[in-house]
Amino acid sequence: MNWEEYEDVTKYIYETLGHKKGVKIVGHGKDCKVKGTSGVFHQIDVLISYNDGDNDYLIAIECKHWKKTVNKDVVMKLVCVIEDARIHKGVVVSQKGFTKDARLFAKYKNIDLTVLSELDEKDQKKEAQEPSFEIGTLIVMNKVERSRPEILSITFDPRKPELSSLPPHLLILRQKDGKDTPLNHYIATFKKQLHKLEAEKILQEYYDLKEGHLINKATKEIVPIRGFTLKGKLTVKNISGNRQIDIVDEVWMKMKVLFEGKSYTISKTGMIKEDRK
Repeated sequence: MNWEEYEDVTKYIYETLGHKKGVKIVGHGKDCKVKGTSGVFHQIDVLISYNDGDNDYLIAIECKHWKKTVNKDVVMKLVCVIEDARIHKGVVVSQKGFTKDARLFAKYKNIDLTVLSELDEKDQKKEAQEPSFEIGTLIVMNKVERSRPEILSITFDPRKPELSSLPPHLLILRQKDGKDTPLNHYIATFKKQLHKLEAEKILQEYYDLKEGHLINKATKEIVPIRGFTLKGKLTVKNISGNRQIDIVDEVWMKMKVLFEGKSYTISKTGMIKEDRK
């Protein structure tokens, strides 16, 4: 995250948290400037307004996406800006926190201090051990009807029980003209017919080969047969039930308002919740 994205996130958080209180974004970024009574224009990172029912107030937010703690100079500068521009209140948002002098001076001048930071490695390990951000529970209701063609028996003519027990993929049927067709080809065609039947109705069909032969691919054995019979049915099963899915989101940032003692968690999808610990 760079400093511009940091300002955008800050704007989003204050806008979201203050939505029910009538908070509005007046402006943000490098083009957000206000003119002071001195005639000087001051750039404000995020400028928001809110109404207490009687009056409108402006709040200037200074964002510091620094790799070090914010010192008192930043707070003093913001105090000068809000006094010159007649802005009601100031807030400093820091990624790495504040020095002791900065905290003391901010409290003296009624400037709010907020720490808004991305999770570090220690925080990420902690979040990985606990449910990070529970959004809610989704109940999925299933009602499915499954139909499946089932082969009940394969009988060869003349009857050869030892062949009927072999896996169909090992058997090839050779017709009188010498054409070879895998047994599975006949079974696939037969199953298509079963799909057209009523559930549990038995279908039996005889395939006449006329001086054909049955070939065992595994042993190379060739046995003369006159034909074979397939017997099967369509099995229909209703599958229904409910599935509960707990929806969680990954924690992205933590926010703490120092003088108010409030802490917030921000998820990667923009969900914000106040920590109640």
